[in-house]
Amino acid sequence: MGSGEGSDSPALIGQFVDEGLGNSSYLVASRADRVAAVIDPLRDVTVYEEAARRNGLKITHVLDTHLHADFVSGARELAARTGARILASAEAGVRFDHRPLGEGDRVRLGDLELEVLRTPGHSPEHVAFLLAQPEDVRPLALFSGGALIVGGAARTDLLGEAEARPLARELYRTIHGTLMALPDDLPVYPTHGAGSFCSTPGGGPRTTTIGRERRGNPLARPQTEEEFVTRVLTGLPSYPLYFRELRAVNREGPRVLGGLPHLAPLTAEEVRAWVSSGGIVVDVRSAKAFAAGHVPEAYSIGTDVWITTWAGWLLPFGAPLVLIADEREDLEDAVRQLVCIGYDDLRGALAGGMAAWVEAGLAVDRVASLDPEELRDRLDRGDLAVLDVRFNSEWDAGRIPGAVHLENGRTPYEDPLPFGPRQSVAVYCGHGGRSMTGISVLARRGCGPLYQLAGGFFAWEASGFAVER
Repeated sequence: MGSGEGSDSPALIGQFVDEGLGNSSYLVASRADRVAAVIDPLRDVTVYEEAARRNGLKITHVLDTHLHADFVSGARELAARTGARILASAEAGVRFDHRPLGEGDRVRLGDLELEVLRTPGHSPEHVAFLLAQPEDVRPLALFSGGALIVGGAARTDLLGEAEARPLARELYRTIHGTLMALPDDLPVYPTHGAGSFCSTPGGGPRTTTIGRERRGNPLARPQTEEEFVTRVLTGLPSYPLYFRELRAVNREGPRVLGGLPHLAPLTAEEVRAWVSSGGIVVDVRSAKAFAAGHVPEAYSIGTDVWITTWAGWLLPFGAPLVLIADEREDLEDAVRQLVCIGYDDLRGALAGGMAAWVEAGLAVDRVASLDPEELRDRLDRGDLAVLDVRFNSEWDAGRIPGAVHLENGRTPYEDPLPFGPRQSVAVYCGHGGRSMTGISVLARRGCGPLYQLAGGFFAWEASGFAVER
């Protein structure tokens, strides 16, 4: 764990980054009194418990800056395991035991305290936490949630189009009226960051200062409210569909798991029966392993992509799932990512992995690949369609001439698809992981034959073939 402002700081601050979500959570402690609070915890709370144990800290409080749309809060999980008190914005209306917080409230943490700042914009109930010593007029740190991030702020459109503009106006007042009044040298610890679909464009660093944002953040520079609103609502990327569900889950209070679930081992025949009954199978192996052989109708959401992103985008929210993995570590990581976004109904995993399926003599599907030269020849012959499943911004920056475009997250429900029902289709993304995920969805929809461009767009570009910009 680091210190708030140096080795002589009265505060200890530990940051925990989840690269898949693009988010950070924080363990904040009094150096003198060894009591700690956790801010915006994920559902797998072992990392906070282990950090507290290593540093001789007792977790006494757990706080959320807002009702998260991109992950299930670990507040109830952590409170159940440590006895910590849950605190949340009074405007969030959470329906489980907690202390409601409003503007100016203070939470004592040994010789430190967290002051509540009302900071709506990213969400209506959003609050930030200002860390200080009660007798010191200069604060030590700001935990800003999504109200201010490195180079931007968290988006205001997640509650729907009708709320996007009013929340953008609230965000303007939060940044220009509240946060920019804080000292320039104040360290800022955001929750959302680079890689989060909750965020407007931001930089790579995970922490910043008020002064750095005043100078370099386009949303913090002097501007009219209308200029700010236009900037906030322009160029926003799409986001996973499960975002629509999690605010309600976090308001009601997610189920306390008591640790990560242990999946029941299933035989190949049990998995076959599951698939036959319409059950969903998620293959969490690599795209290469999936291409070499997989259970028919399985989704490919594996080690080449972030499961938190693509499971939440492509699978019906909360659907019961059976998993396939060859390595125990991959299976455990998949479980951690799935429960993080509310997919708790995990019915089991194929015992022995894909090898057990093959040994049982059951049907295996495969995905053929085309290298860039083969794809160019097929394009010249005009006997297949080319589908780009990258994000809109990637498509705009450069694409294979003649390709059609459909963001990967839209493959389950786009109707009609931008190619014929039985047309041969070569699918590509940047490198290969996302395109295999898209291929698995399209195969379930009856499309095909389907091919993957080996190495994706970057391999095509590196081969020197034409790129349309």
